[in-house]
Amino acid sequence: MTRWFSRVRRGPLLAALGTVALLGLLTYGLLIKGNNKAIDNNLANGRATPAPGFDLPVLLPDQGHAAPGFALPRLSHGLAPHTLSRVLHAAFADSKLSIEELRGTPVVLNFWASWCAPCREEAPILERGWRRDASRGVLYLGLNIQDLTGDAQQFLKEFRISYPTIRDQGPDVARSYGATGIPETYFIDRRSRVVGHVVGVVTPQLLATGVRAARAGQVVGTEQGGARKSQR
Repeated sequence: MTRWFSRVRRGPLLAALGTVALLGLLTYGLLIKGNNKAIDNNLANGRATPAPGFDLPVLLPDQGHAAPGFALPRLSHGLAPHTLSRVLHAAFADSKLSIEELRGTPVVLNFWASWCAPCREEAPILERGWRRDASRGVLYLGLNIQDLTGDAQQFLKEFRISYPTIRDQGPDVARSYGATGIPETYFIDRRSRVVGHVVGVVTPQLLATGVRAARAGQVVGTEQGGARKSQR
């Protein structure tokens, strides 16, 4: 009787938890959205914007389950220019990465979360881009936001992500960039200026264009990527 009663009570409890989770998904978009349109406004007028600062912890795959070809070992063996290897070694030395440490390096900054379905669509695109562009001195950097650590780590392993990822438990950094959801990708040049922005899933073509802009320090503006159907 007690076991049956426990099962009966558990049903409504699970339903309630499901409702809470759904509300969390719906309100995330409201939490992340802000009125900071400085980056997109400047890009629309052909002007680059200093990349908003951050100083965030590096997210590593589970201990003992490192992703094959993870960024630091690969780069330390000469598969990328010395300057890029130095940036990553400095970051992993204190397990944190700041925008100041990236100055002098073109960066592809991608906002994502494990619960975001479109992020799963673009993950292989970003990984292929990283394997191509690391040898050109371009750093791909994932920025995981408002996610569970274990879920984010599982995402890295599932998609064999070998570029580094940092983690922000809240929406503050996303707001400072003017992001309205995920995924979103920002292209940052060697002078730590945002020169391009893709809203939604980044396509191989948009990725290549953004990387060229970051390397050259030329503004390419804001582009609409693939459909972004999942917002929290």
